[in-house]
Amino acid sequence: MPGIKKNLMKTDKKVVWITGASSGIGAALAHHYAQKGARLILSSRRTSALEKVKSECANTDYIKILPLDLNDYDTAGDIVQKAVDFFGKVDVLINNAGVSQRSLIIDTEFNVFKKLMEIDYLGTVAFSRAILPFFLQQGGGHYVVVSSVMGKYGSPYRSGYSAAKHALHGFFDVMRMEHQKDNIHVTMICPGFVRTPIAMNSLKGDGSSLGVDDVATRKGMKVDDFVLKMVKAIDNKNWEVSIGGKERLGVYLKRFSSKVLHSIIIRSKVR
Repeated sequence: MPGIKKNLMKTDKKVVWITGASSGIGAALAHHYAQKGARLILSSRRTSALEKVKSECANTDYIKILPLDLNDYDTAGDIVQKAVDFFGKVDVLINNAGVSQRSLIIDTEFNVFKKLMEIDYLGTVAFSRAILPFFLQQGGGHYVVVSSVMGKYGSPYRSGYSAAKHALHGFFDVMRMEHQKDNIHVTMICPGFVRTPIAMNSLKGDGSSLGVDDVATRKGMKVDDFVLKMVKAIDNKNWEVSIGGKERLGVYLKRFSSKVLHSIIIRSKVR
């Protein structure tokens, strides 16, 4: 297979590819890994925002910009080839890009459910599948998938988002099973409430952006504190980690009593 240039890098510095790197968790990860001296590839739809993130990072000579749109599945192979060509390999793919939702099922057009699944699930699968042959040829790789506590249990106003995140767990659990023997690792990160623009960018029932923050997100974990915990999980190659406040306890409660969790959630004021 063309594209694997094993002699290009004379250093043991890892190459980390971050999608959704233009803001929030992705931008904070970029700052962290740049400070540590990693080789970075930053991706999102917004090139100007990526350039801004890059300019604010350390060691910019080792940061590459690679625009991508998770909706554009047909470009996945070409985009992955470009990513590999930058430094001769990709050690870690952090699947962070995605979109959330804030709408009741009855008020949500079908196309919104479709869009959530296409971006949050199928887009992530397309690019992860495209890089798999490169991981196999280079002798290993690490998938990091930013899911959500909503990927473990549901909550009103997040039906389509929760469904897409649940799907990611099914796919990447099997990825781990099939390729653990090939030195390919999978780490699922399940954030609770983190102070990012996720609520503002969430889709309403008609497909438009919500445009406002919500109280739970504003009171969530600071993004830099979240990233420190996330990076620790990545370094340890943990299979799955929930990070956040009391909302992450729902992951554990779901195992013991779905009815109790259901009662707690519908009484909560989180919307």
